[in-house]
Amino acid sequence: MFSNYLIGLREGLEASLVVCILIAYLVKTGRRDALKPVWTGIAIAVLIAMVFGCVLEFGSQELTFQAQEALGGSLSVLAVGLVTWMVFWMRRTARHLKSELHDKLDTALQLGTGALVATAFLAVGREGLETALFVWASVHAAGDGTPRPLIGVALGLATAVFLGWLFYRGALKINLSKFFTWTGGMLVVVAAGVLAYGFHDLQEADWIPGLNSLAFDISGTIPPDSWYGTLLKGVFNFQPDPTVLQVTVWLLYLVPTLALFLAPVGFASGKGKVKAPDDAPDDQGSRPSKASQA
Repeated sequence: MFSNYLIGLREGLEASLVVCILIAYLVKTGRRDALKPVWTGIAIAVLIAMVFGCVLEFGSQELTFQAQEALGGSLSVLAVGLVTWMVFWMRRTARHLKSELHDKLDTALQLGTGALVATAFLAVGREGLETALFVWASVHAAGDGTPRPLIGVALGLATAVFLGWLFYRGALKINLSKFFTWTGGMLVVVAAGVLAYGFHDLQEADWIPGLNSLAFDISGTIPPDSWYGTLLKGVFNFQPDPTVLQVTVWLLYLVPTLALFLAPVGFASGKGKVKAPDDAPDDQGSRPSKASQA
């Protein structure tokens, strides 16, 4: 549940910051008339992400077991690739996000209502589709048959929306650079578990050999149905009897990816800091100007 909460929180907060930047800029520049098409684009993006998640969930139920495992494994690998790209992209380019969105909004304002809807849709839609895919892969990997993973995601998204609102109102102080660094690192750990389980699915689908070649089996020490076994499964996608391939994939992904992500290169002199929108405190916690609250 915690890993899914983290996914909802991290992905949801990125989307919330994008929405805050768009809305704050329109309010600050006196273009409240453009808020309706922007909200329309955001609503369409959220709806499509939800539909995409439903298609993944209910569409896969009509497949045979082998096809389900092949689909689940393939999409898990794809989801991990997208999430890995996302956390590195955010670390590298987040400091330019506000100015890029402002430029796109300026262009859309000149082109008209349709362009505003499209701009908001594209700005939020990518985050929504990535979230839907990674959440589905993570819930599929958890596979405990309970609604806890979905509850964790819902709570994470709700927290992200609430934090986004506090940012917009200027009521919250937080160092966003450190927040995204720590949550990004934890998300890499979660992604490693999803990736390992994805390869296990591909083994069960007979796409990759080695299903019976276990690296170890500590089911007697850590029973999967115990409270601590369930906790490890929910947080790290831990499996007490992984295959050799699972352990190999987990290590080959986690160690270099986490080392590269946490490397201090590019963080000197304030680089890589994520700035909050104009109507919210910046990453050092300063308050917005009175003009921005008009």
